[in-house]
Amino acid sequence: MISFEPIGLIESCYPDRFGTPRQPGLVKKSWSRLKIDPKWQPEFSLQGLEGFSHAWLIFIFHQNTNQKFHAKVHPPRMGGESTGVFATRSPHRPNPLGLSLVMIESVAEDHLVFRGADLIDGTPILDVKPYLPEVESIPTATSGWTQNSISSEIQVLWKPEHGALLQAWGRRIDQPDLQEMIEQTLRLDPRPLVYRGFEQAGETGPYRSSHAVRFFDGDVHFHFTSPSQIEILQIQFS
Repeated sequence: MISFEPIGLIESCYPDRFGTPRQPGLVKKSWSRLKIDPKWQPEFSLQGLEGFSHAWLIFIFHQNTNQKFHAKVHPPRMGGESTGVFATRSPHRPNPLGLSLVMIESVAEDHLVFRGADLIDGTPILDVKPYLPEVESIPTATSGWTQNSISSEIQVLWKPEHGALLQAWGRRIDQPDLQEMIEQTLRLDPRPLVYRGFEQAGETGPYRSSHAVRFFDGDVHFHFTSPSQIEILQIQFS
């Protein structure tokens, strides 16, 4: 047996799995913070990291619910098709380990602040490694099935009264880019595949038409008026 001890837990703008991006960098404004456990002497172990713009985070998919191994999985971007688990970044793997490339926003004595992470609040972090573009950036690399994955441009529509609410919420949690963070997240279409395609069915459809994604201590309620348009219905926060 091999055992690991986390160096700290992530604080994230995403408290729940629903809505959390499925890859790093898709929501460039997403916020997270990693406070290093004092036993790892962060005042020394973080020294020098301020010279790097990005870092790799090795983490545990701590909210996995599927305990049975499947050699083939159904990535959402494949639209229902399946492929081998090792050709994906699915959280359901033999060992529930994840790898995320994030932008370092700031380095403090005992913590790091990141942008662009795809991590749920409370994610255990096993290690931080600096990103080395001179050896890790490969412009000629190919990306398999993801090169032809489904993508679309989605418009996010707000109501006039949402502007003041977003400003008040953003000021209170010190997130001036909150609206952009929300829009970037919703444009990824966080809905499960079975909910898509019934945008105009309303209450007559087989699935509910409205959803909510939690950011920090608030919820953003929305629905799709068409496959390419989201309407924000309500904003609620503490």
